[in-house]
Amino acid sequence: MSESETGLRARLVEVGVDLVTREGAQALTLREIARRAGVSHGAPRRYFPTHLELLSAIARRGFAELAERATAVTGDGTASARTQLAELSRCYLEFGLGNRGMYELMFRHDLLESGHLGLRDTSLPLFGRLVDLVGRARPDMDARLVAGALWANLHGLVQLWSWGSLQLASGEAEFTPLLRATLVAHLGPEAAV
Repeated sequence: MSESETGLRARLVEVGVDLVTREGAQALTLREIARRAGVSHGAPRRYFPTHLELLSAIARRGFAELAERATAVTGDGTASARTQLAELSRCYLEFGLGNRGMYELMFRHDLLESGHLGLRDTSLPLFGRLVDLVGRARPDMDARLVAGALWANLHGLVQLWSWGSLQLASGEAEFTPLLRATLVAHLGPEAAV
């Protein structure tokens, strides 16, 4: 691919990222991305033969950003596994609540070609980090199952909080007490220091 072709491909992804951020996943049509990129409606097909491939490339950017944030909050890895899990979980919730459109796209595997364009290479290491930390925090448990349940719970917190349901049901004004309860439910009570 020439530099100008690489530039247009990158611009289509950038436009898609901006569009999903501002208007949500439902706005990500090839025609709208092309219009906003200033190219013909058929131009995206030259770089992304299917709509799913373009959506996957956009979602990959979201996973990369989430991975970058996760690395920043877990630091050098010297904090306890439980502390790192708490920070990673908070990071996940903040990302999901602050990036609703991208978050929705990232986890809609029915809309994405997860094995194509290396999307799984970006998403699976995040889950692997969660499994590793759960295994270190609770070596007596099946880390993969507990991590899966924790992830599902965190995902549910993002969804229900964004809809306003959890605030109404719990009476909480912010999600920290619910996050603490989630961690206790999956990891047990925190050891007294």
